[in-house]
Amino acid sequence: MVLHVVVIGAGIVGAAASLELLAAGARVTIVDPGEPGGPQSASYGNGAWISPASVVPMSMPGLWKRVPGFLLDRTGPLTILPAALPQLMPWLIRFLRAGSSVAKVEATARALNVLLADAPQRHAALAASAGVGELIEQKGLLYVYPDRAAFNAEALAWRLRRDNGVTWTELDRAELCAREPDLSPHYGFGVHVPAGAHCSDPGAYVGALVREAQRRGATLVRKAVTGFKRDGDRLIGVTCGDEVIACDRALIAAGVRSSPLARAAGDHVPLASERGYHIVVSSPEAGPRVPVMPSDGKMANTMTRAGLRAAGQVELAGIDDAPDWRRADILLKHLQAAYPGLPRKLPESRLSRWMGHRPSTPDGLPVIALASGCRDIAYAFGHGHVGLAAGPISAHFAVALLLGKDVPVDLAAYAATRFQ
Repeated sequence: MVLHVVVIGAGIVGAAASLELLAAGARVTIVDPGEPGGPQSASYGNGAWISPASVVPMSMPGLWKRVPGFLLDRTGPLTILPAALPQLMPWLIRFLRAGSSVAKVEATARALNVLLADAPQRHAALAASAGVGELIEQKGLLYVYPDRAAFNAEALAWRLRRDNGVTWTELDRAELCAREPDLSPHYGFGVHVPAGAHCSDPGAYVGALVREAQRRGATLVRKAVTGFKRDGDRLIGVTCGDEVIACDRALIAAGVRSSPLARAAGDHVPLASERGYHIVVSSPEAGPRVPVMPSDGKMANTMTRAGLRAAGQVELAGIDDAPDWRRADILLKHLQAAYPGLPRKLPESRLSRWMGHRPSTPDGLPVIALASGCRDIAYAFGHGHVGLAAGPISAHFAVALLLGKDVPVDLAAYAATRFQ
């Protein structure tokens, strides 16, 4: 009998899982109301980085002291919408506890490293298999600071990276200028991580993976999954309103919309949207040769097929709250400061803005596990800032769980039950 698996979500995780399931001989139906790789998806507008160095969690020791500032400052890299605070408070308390000690963030970094260490190689192979290998570029990633003292102020973050096998080359101002001549002289110290890669068009990449899955036999259904139909402890279908799609297994990879589905499968997973923004300048007069992250803006500066993209910001707000486009304009100001060759005034015809939802658990780790209420349902969601990078290996682990195969690593850190 051919196993029929419904993959809920056509993002990077769902796309990678669908291809792996097809290769294992399963019948696959992908269910998502949106266009694969479209603007509604998190991967569409992210920083486009595929970085083994992204092992540093958002919540770090001492962060709790800055919460009042996050509430008051609407221009900083992390802000909390005051109206959303009552709803966010339980998640926020867990978030602050997750980074309350060095030991805790060390454990989180080790768990993230499992998902990120070989991410560039996995993406290169995945893109090549779908005929879009040119979209993954490995030129390294560059972090820049005003001076070495600013770099030293982030000593714990860089120690976490070093402890997890990340290597880098330090650059002085002259070396930075030689590598990045368009970069502002404000930056006098840099760190180049050669293992890092990036995707020149994440939306097109995800869309191409889903089309490749369809070419190999997957069916794409443009609906929203609302629940599950079971016979005892066995799954017999997923529901889309009044419609039932019969199936043997299901994978929840629906990003920020995954939490209600997990609840229907027996698990309470606290999930929040760390809303992120980007702005893209088409035909830029200046910009980086390799992707750059300035320390003061905390945004990824990446040349994409559409132009120079600045992506970042963390805005804790309700999923359905209206975007605050001032956040994208802040990114533009950072871009213009980082690359003086960009005009101070740019016509709107050369700018595009985006806001999307990072599906984030309070401890910064995704959920990769079988559902407590039905072992025919698996989870692979909640990746926060590392969704694009960690997508392929998360899909690989989730598929192994669904198919009853051995997983070569301990997945306890990603268990859904850790929140209960």
